[in-house]
Parts: sequence; structure tokens; C-alpha cells
Amino acid sequence: MLQTESCREIQARALELRRAGHSIALVPTMGFLHQGHLELMCRARQQADKVIVSIFVNPIQFGPNEDLDSYPRDLEGDLEKCAGVGVDLVFTPTPEELYPDRQFQTSVEVSRITRGLCGAGRPGHFKGVTTVVCKLFNLTQPDYAFFGEKDFQQLAVIRRMTEDLNFPIKIIGVPIVREEDGLALSSRNAYLSETERRDAPAIHEALKRARDLYRQGLHDSEKLLREAAEHIERRITSPCEIEYLKLCRADDLEEISGPVAGPAIILTAVRLGRTRLIDNLQLQP
Repeated sequence: MLQTESCREIQARALELRRAGHSIALVPTMGFLHQGHLELMCRARQQADKVIVSIFVNPIQFGPNEDLDSYPRDLEGDLEKCAGVGVDLVFTPTPEELYPDRQFQTSVEVSRITRGLCGAGRPGHFKGVTTVVCKLFNLTQPDYAFFGEKDFQQLAVIRRMTEDLNFPIKIIGVPIVREEDGLALSSRNAYLSETERRDAPAIHEALKRARDLYRQGLHDSEKLLREAAEHIERRITSPCEIEYLKLCRADDLEEISGPVAGPAIILTAVRLGRTRLIDNLQLQP
């Protein structure tokens, strides 16, 4: 397994692989890898001849009061995990390598689909995401790129960017990997206190509550959301704030008011203490 911090080297290696006729899958990550990331890599391994993983805590997608400096990191452990699932190349650039001082003046921004949900509370976040992913696409030349469905809005934004900018890349979403009690795997779960960790599965339980009621015939969006919110408030004993809890159309994430009439998804961001957790669940009959 090759590791490099160099943009020039990773692009040269990727172009060599393309010239040799190999297909390439990219798995972009911010490191501190868990089983959810490894599932992306295993899926990529099945899909393509060569797998490239990027490990980069992207500063331009963090706001001024967010956890950039404290975001968990474990590069040595991450490299061992990548090797264990058969990754071929790992790209580990520094911020200075990706964004050279006084030279980097370009950004990529997707409008409309980024306005609500996480975009509403994190101004500039998705512009940072799409800018770095665009750079990674150009550097690694993938045929496929794998993203987890836990960050469902991010997945939708990347798909929109890929289509709008005519990248010849297939974007593949991979279902959420969860703990046995339902908590979605996330690097930020490491922030949770013991009490908060016990409370956290109530978030997924609330989404399942809404889905179950939907399957039983309750299609009023306001009532479904109220039931989910009340479950969170009732079951979580730690300091807790529901940042958002929304029902949206599954295809374009437009918010639903009134009856749920087509494919839909319920999405939430909840703060437990200092930890921001996101989750979602698609509503299906």
C-alpha cells in the first residue's frame, strides 16, 4: 500500500493506473476510521481494480466555532485499517498541500440543495465540502466514489455537483453502519460521555417511531415529526438540543409540509452536550 502527501504524486499515480486500464474507486474520509468507513472501502474493493482512500481533515468545511482543532485523529491506526481491507493508495495531504498560501482562490459551490438542514446551521460548510471533493476527483481520477448515507445531504450535494459539472464518475451511496443499539457510527461518537452514549440511541429510535407510524398509515408530516421529537425529548436525559428534525423528499431534499405523498426521508441533527450527531431514515410503506 502506497501512502503519499503529494498532490503531484497522487495524480501521477492515478493517471498511470488509468493508462494501464485499471478502474479506480475513491473513498474520501477525514480519518479516525471506523467500521462505517471500512464498509465503504470494502464496497469500493468489490467495484474497482484499485482503491484510493483520502484522509484529510478539511479546514474549509469547518466554521469558526466548530471542532477543527479537536477533531479526532489517528493516522497510524487509520493506515493499518486501510491496509487490512486492501486499499492500494492512501492520500494524506496537509492543508498547505491542498490549499497553497496566497495561491488558492477557487471554490466550488452548489446552491439550493445546500440551503436547509445542515447547510442552514453551518454556513459555508458545503462549499468547503464540494471544493475539496472536486479537487480530490481531479487528483485521483476515479471511476467511482463512495460516500456514506449517514451524511445524506452531503451525498445529495456531491451527486448534484457531479452531474452539474459533468464528472464521469459514478457516485455510490452506502447504507449507514450502526452499533447494535442503533447509534449511527461516527468519528464524533468519541466525544460522547458515558451518559450521553447511553442516551444517543434514542435518536434512531425516534426516527424508527416516525417510520413505523408512517407504515401504519399516518402520513401527516407535522404529526410524524412531533412524535419523533417527543420521543427524543422523553428518552434523552442528558443536555440535548434538536438542531433540526425535518421530513424531506428523498430525491431533492425539499421540505415536506402536509401529507407525505411520495418517497421521503426524515433527517435530524441533535446536540448531546458538545457533540453534534446526525441521522436519517427513509420512509417506506
